[in-house]
Amino acid sequence: MSNNDILKKLRVALQLRDDQIVEILKLANFNASKAEIGAFFRDKEHPSFKPCGDQILRKFLDGLIIHLRGPKEDKKPSIVKGNILVQDPKTSNK
Repeated sequence: MSNNDILKKLRVALQLRDDQIVEILKLANFNASKAEIGAFFRDKEHPSFKPCGDQILRKFLDGLIIHLRGPKEDKKPSIVKGNILVQDPKTSNK
């Protein structure tokens, strides 16, 4: 299965439009136009077909995680003592 097939299947399963895919890619700091995205969904014999590279698929998946879950929160490490959760003394602000 090619990266184009994976992208197509995710697009159908998640009911995404080209403009939504562009926005998802932006969440992963990757800029692409609707025309570039549309080229990934064309038939292999079409003159405007473009293979989807590993980097584009990886950035799409990274952006999809942010899109579905939200941005990653910065959490301070903590230590559990008994049943009590306390902040790690190495990272706490004094």
